[in-house]
Amino acid sequence: MSLPSAKYRPDVDGLRTVAVLLVLHFHAFPAAMPGGFIGVDVFFVISGFLITGIIARELEQGRFSLLTFYIRRVRRIFPALIVVLALVLILGWFWMLPAAFAQLGTDVVASAGFAANIALLLQSGYFDVESAKKPLLHLWSLGIEEQFYLAWPLLLMLTARLRLSIVAVAATLGIASFILNVALIGLHPVATFYLPFTRAFELLLGAVLACSWDRVSQDRRASEIRGWLGAAMIVAAAALLNSHSAFPGWWATLPVAGAALLISAPGAWVCRVVLASPPMVWIGLISYPLYLWHWPLLVFGAAIKFAPLTLLERELALIASVLLAWATYRFIEIPIRFGRPSPRKVAGLCTAMVLIGIAGGATVRGGGFDFRLPAEIRAMASVPTQSKRWRIGECMLDLSNKTSFAADCADRDRRPLVLVWGDSTAGALIPGLRDAQKTRNFGVAQFTSSSCIPALKADIADNPNCRAMNDKVLALARELQPDVVLLHGTWEKHLDNVAETVAALKQQTHARVVVLGPLPAWRRSVPNEVLRFYMMHHRLVPPRVAGVARSDSVYDNLMREKLLPLGAEFISAREELCNEEGCLIRVGDSAADIIISDQAHLTEKGSDYLIGAIIDRILASPAGPRK
Repeated sequence: MSLPSAKYRPDVDGLRTVAVLLVLHFHAFPAAMPGGFIGVDVFFVISGFLITGIIARELEQGRFSLLTFYIRRVRRIFPALIVVLALVLILGWFWMLPAAFAQLGTDVVASAGFAANIALLLQSGYFDVESAKKPLLHLWSLGIEEQFYLAWPLLLMLTARLRLSIVAVAATLGIASFILNVALIGLHPVATFYLPFTRAFELLLGAVLACSWDRVSQDRRASEIRGWLGAAMIVAAAALLNSHSAFPGWWATLPVAGAALLISAPGAWVCRVVLASPPMVWIGLISYPLYLWHWPLLVFGAAIKFAPLTLLERELALIASVLLAWATYRFIEIPIRFGRPSPRKVAGLCTAMVLIGIAGGATVRGGGFDFRLPAEIRAMASVPTQSKRWRIGECMLDLSNKTSFAADCADRDRRPLVLVWGDSTAGALIPGLRDAQKTRNFGVAQFTSSSCIPALKADIADNPNCRAMNDKVLALARELQPDVVLLHGTWEKHLDNVAETVAALKQQTHARVVVLGPLPAWRRSVPNEVLRFYMMHHRLVPPRVAGVARSDSVYDNLMREKLLPLGAEFISAREELCNEEGCLIRVGDSAADIIISDQAHLTEKGSDYLIGAIIDRILASPAGPRK
């Protein structure tokens, strides 16, 4: 067995830079770098190559110590990780609701125990929307790596004692791991992504390369071919793959083999000139703390803002990650990792990690320490979508699994009859209309569908059944001949098709067509606005808030210009909910008085308020007092 030289390889640090930048750009700019998550796979190959090479050399020289190996791992991994976990807990204390903070505590415990991959496997997938809100999501890879290094040194020691070939053992285990990965990716994609058994082949390929160095030709031409081919494979993986790819599976061969080819060709131009260049090496040296810092900054940036980060804000977060990574490397990693070995230092690191785990466990046990927030703020910030009275599955359909309305969605024996046609935001009007029936004599027909605005002949993205459903509702309107058709939805697109709906209703029914304009477009959910205002001002948000909702009249005017000439009547929801002081956020001091549960759906109290303000205009009866 011939091992690679222990001499420092700057090109390997440069490859670390490629890996970390891929991941950073995937997390910050997923649309521009949809396959950037393969940077983790590049890291795995590098790790398997370097660490297996170190262990194998020491075994060959008869000086390998398992205790010394783990002490090196502690000094390498613990310092930066302890700092990041501690800061994440502190930020969570100030900026997370109790339920989210308790979940963070669970993730801290798992991360401190290097089991984040298992914890995330039990919760959700890496590409799920909810996972994107987890500040420690990225530590799944650290869990896999450290779990691998719990077993791999022991196997190498056993291999050496039995005088077996390390290459043969690593190759056999790697092939078995890869076969398991391919076999399970279709049936259990999340488990295949997170389990060490289905990821071990990536580290083991690096191990095979480290222990078969004498068989790798360092001829200049062969090195150039391997270098360029490896670079091309990594670029292809980053460009071709995305969150919908069956990964790892067969696709993992691209970044894994690409990384191995680059490592095997230190003499190739791309390695000795590009990867070994000073800027690439510098980023590679801080790649570990950079990887640790970047994701919590992106997640907490959005959490503190209570809205998605803009392009500029994400760029600033990455710059801040680089600065923090350099400071961590210079003032924490170097003194601890490269200073004189000290049992006290190692014991201190282990104690600190245990304390971090205990703090995370206390957070879980304490339910996220809900005493941090007043009861009324907790209640307001946790208001759910109030959909019990929308008649979901009957008169409010999810078109992915049901396309027929219940027989009693229309009050056929009551006149005037108001037919409500629209998406889930129209469904949110129903509680207000039903409550208005207590004081006014009219009927309601509800034909609403999630993510399906009343726009005839429009093809709605991600809702292929919407077009057919709108045709069905028009047919129901012809049959019922309602007195009023109330159209409402999220009106950002398809205004021409909405106009076609108005024209068809005017032609085929005798109904008045009333179009209710869009609600103010809140930049963040209203419950989150309550929480954000309290955290910034330490008091309850006022009834109206300015500057957090787009409430301009431009789109209202476009709808009026388009629809009024066709005979429609237009009511501006914006004018009812907003004035010069701002847009209405609550009509009382309790959680039940919040008027919107997210960014677009009225609560029951909000529905009552808005319908109470406009019901006389809908029914075309004399105007009553405005609430």
